Amino acid sequence: MIENKTTDTANDYVIRVLASPAEVNASAWDALLFEQRQATPFMRHAYLNALHASGCATPETGWTPKFFLIERQGELRAAAVLYLKTHSHGEYVFDWTWANAYAQHGLRYYPKAVCAVPFTPVPGSRLLTRSHAEREQLAAVLLDWCQRQQLSGLHSLFAADEDLAAFEASGLLLRHTVQFHWHNITPGYASFEAFLSQLTPDKRKKIRQERRKVADEGVSFRALEGRQISPADWDFFYQCYERTYLEHGNAPYLNRDFFSRMASTMPEDWLLFVAERDGHAIAASLIALNASCVAAAGQAGAQAVDRVAYGRYWGALERVDCLHFEACYYQPLEWCIASGYQRFEGGAQGEHKLARALLPVTTPSAHWLAQPQFMAAVDRFLSAEREGIQDYVTNLEQHSPLKSVKSDIRPEPCAGFAHPVPARPS
Repeated sequence: MIENKTTDTANDYVIRVLASPAEVNASAWDALLFEQRQATPFMRHAYLNALHASGCATPETGWTPKFFLIERQGELRAAAVLYLKTHSHGEYVFDWTWANAYAQHGLRYYPKAVCAVPFTPVPGSRLLTRSHAEREQLAAVLLDWCQRQQLSGLHSLFAADEDLAAFEASGLLLRHTVQFHWHNITPGYASFEAFLSQLTPDKRKKIRQERRKVADEGVSFRALEGRQISPADWDFFYQCYERTYLEHGNAPYLNRDFFSRMASTMPEDWLLFVAERDGHAIAASLIALNASCVAAAGQAGAQAVDRVAYGRYWGALERVDCLHFEACYYQPLEWCIASGYQRFEGGAQGEHKLARALLPVTTPSAHWLAQPQFMAAVDRFLSAEREGIQDYVTNLEQHSPLKSVKSDIRPEPCAGFAHPVPARPS
């Protein structure tokens, strides 16, 4: 259903607002996505549609989608998705204190609008456009729509640099969080041992000790990529994933149907590690890949795209010391080195990742609040918070596990294992 349609005859473009990903032309959406500098598989039409069709991100769960399309002479020139939120769960940029402050002053914070991928703290392109001017136009269109809908605010989470610049030009405020990722070298580490040789002696020793503990328990791993992951493997993974959430007192955000849709529509973008002992599977970690983005760039003859792996979810049915580190970091890193991947994005938060050579990067978001006094207060808060974040990153850099590392703190895509599972504030 086309909820809104605006025609600008002078500039010959049409703005459409659609209520479901099923109404969006998947090929046109993905073609536009793959042109973006920071395209990720999480913005593919199939991914967004699976979130909706499986019932994970729908109005009933507090995620009401609005797909914005700008067309000129029948060609899709710009696109974005907003979600109207009735809560702040599943976002990973926490604004609970802002919502509480609104409530204390008798103001309504929800619904709000977020320009983000539900349950997926992976920075990347949010405004899909073919030019800088169209990107700024799209950001302005989103803000104008939120104002006309009298929403409390617009929040763009984990956006690409160029998107943040467009939002900032429309008056949004920037906020920063810290995530961790690993970089391969050029032309690439020859082996995992070659990678370890670049670490300080104490960190190298610690990693070898942790890996030995898992091996001494008789645990081995199978790596399954794409269609090698069978329905039974997906079933086992989901059993582990669900158990991890339930152990932390929460129901999982994603259901089994969502992962079935991933296996059917995006198999090339998934990698599964299964841990086994005595012939029985005991744990699993799921990694996302940007294989579809790399392939699309190659087919278009575009500039080569870095091969990136994203740590996503894990779970275990048995307790083994250091199994989490092996399944979520060492196995994926070893695979990335062997497969020629340039980057492994291990996640939001988690200082323990630093000891495993995942270095800190800042990941920005952009925010606008309709209430002027609160907008001013948040501006002051974010200014102080940014100073604290930079001090935090500087301190982390001083504890780098690498023998020598050049400072390269810049916003890039990152992801986070859902372990431990953040509590959901009520």
